[in-house]
Amino acid sequence: MDRKRSSLAAILGRAPVVPVIVLDDADAAVPLARALVAGGLPVLEVTLRTPVARECVRRIRAEVPEALVGVGTVLTAEQLREAEADGAAFAVSPGATQHLFDAADESAVPLLPGVATVSEAMVAAERGHAFLKFFPAEAAGGTAALRAFASPLPHLRFCPTGGIGADKAAEYLRLPNVVCVGGSWLAPAAAVKAGDWDTIRRAAQAAAALREGAPS
Repeated sequence: MDRKRSSLAAILGRAPVVPVIVLDDADAAVPLARALVAGGLPVLEVTLRTPVARECVRRIRAEVPEALVGVGTVLTAEQLREAEADGAAFAVSPGATQHLFDAADESAVPLLPGVATVSEAMVAAERGHAFLKFFPAEAAGGTAALRAFASPLPHLRFCPTGGIGADKAAEYLRLPNVVCVGGSWLAPAAAVKAGDWDTIRRAAQAAAALREGAPS
């Protein structure tokens, strides 16, 4: 557990923003990943929301070695086992169940479980998880909620995701209990469909620069 926690800490500390990627076309996976990495965002979350998601993970791993690619929207133990089989560097869930926690204990893939309340965060911490996804961030109270979490839960760090755009990311990153933020604004569907990789690279560069506004 300590090894996986250290691994997840290193992954989440690589960049201030983790792009949350939803792809319908596996052929777009590699050029998208290259654009994001070139912009300074090497940690990528490919969500398991489309039939080609696993193929996208495998292609990025094979052709973009600079990327640390994980899977998101992990809901079941079987999906976690598949993530391990595909070589995912990490896994992210929108919430967590005891079955998923049990699977995470047995998996080599570090899990970032989702929480929205203090009680859920306490349960995750009891199961050995010090890094948590705060989801859906804006709907669950945003930065005000995370400020409130900090005092009773000083040992936990969060990756807020959900409703966060370029205009709000810096505010989250200024919180001492936020290690990074997740966002889909870096890979908008229209730009991906058009193959506008330069626009995506520039957006990634702007997001990578947000590190300067985060606490050390």
